[in-house]
Amino acid sequence: MSSKTLTLVAFAVAASAISASTAISFYIWGKFKRLEKSLNSTLQKCAAERQGRVRAQQALRKALAQPKSENLELTSYPMTPIGVVQSCFSTRNGTPRQPLLVPLARACLVFDASRVPPASLEGLGEYSHCWILYVFHLNTDLEKLWKEPSKSKFKAKVRVPRLKGERIGVFATRSPHRPCPIGLTVAKVEAVQGNTVLLSGVDLVDGTPVLDVKPYLPYCDSIQGAEVPEWVMLTIASVSFAEGFFSTLDDCWGTAGKKSLYASIDELQSLIKQVLSWDIRSVSQRNRPHDSLVMIGNDKAFGNPSDIDENQDEETSVCRSDQGPTPSEDVIYHLILEGLDLSYRIDGNGNVIVEKVSISSEFPNGKQNRCNYSMWRDHLT
Repeated sequence: MSSKTLTLVAFAVAASAISASTAISFYIWGKFKRLEKSLNSTLQKCAAERQGRVRAQQALRKALAQPKSENLELTSYPMTPIGVVQSCFSTRNGTPRQPLLVPLARACLVFDASRVPPASLEGLGEYSHCWILYVFHLNTDLEKLWKEPSKSKFKAKVRVPRLKGERIGVFATRSPHRPCPIGLTVAKVEAVQGNTVLLSGVDLVDGTPVLDVKPYLPYCDSIQGAEVPEWVMLTIASVSFAEGFFSTLDDCWGTAGKKSLYASIDELQSLIKQVLSWDIRSVSQRNRPHDSLVMIGNDKAFGNPSDIDENQDEETSVCRSDQGPTPSEDVIYHLILEGLDLSYRIDGNGNVIVEKVSISSEFPNGKQNRCNYSMWRDHLT
């Protein structure tokens, strides 16, 4: 075959290859344009659907915010607790009225695994503190929430313990008796394990239902120069222990220690001092205990008045004595802490003397699955 013929064949092959390549390129380009068009169409549909959902949500919020009738009654927002608190404070009486006043006050926040996956808690342990929204579930007037506003008899003013029972506007206080019985507190995050968070510095009673948890942000949550009324702060002069107290505590620790959030008797004793260093008495106990009150908080005698609701009339939270005034130092108060019943008295100078301790009827039974010190040993040492 001559060189001329070979050249023609080569040109023919090259032309065929170029033609095939061009055809493939046109095919790929056409396919790409069709895919691009399809993708743009899909994105437009998604954007339209999203705009539709946004408009629907805005319309729903607007409808919920509008009064249902001329009496301005608003539609309610149903909320379900996402967890419950297992606290060292068995009853309301003795539970601090503010957070972080008792650094040793520990509690476990156990989330409902069916509503809150453990992954929801990832990253919370990197914060030192967190905010907790909860329900004042032990209020005795919760039935008002299901009544018509006109029949709920909402009280605009409440008695303030630190003002010796003087009434003040509810929104100038942190009283649990509010139009919506929702509480806000802050606590130290000690550790996170599975669906449970170990907290300290709490002011939450055992069994408190929790609605939400948010991290504490110092740069915006801490307000420099914030002011409060002078009556807010109040403390007890000192806390001491009677000679026979330690023997009764030793007797109880064998049982209580197994379910306690505290490592030792010494640590529990420190907790007791921190709690009682603040005046934990109710308005009625503080105003007139010495001439009418013989004993406060005796479960057997008075049906657990240690958990008296301060929204009730004062007469329901005291036991009268017909034998005349009772000296200050003869009044016995009770504090239920970690399932233990602590008996104490306050002398005329405001000094607390802890007399003895016994196992309380509030002590958790064996069927209750509760957090204890051994569960958190590595995080507390």
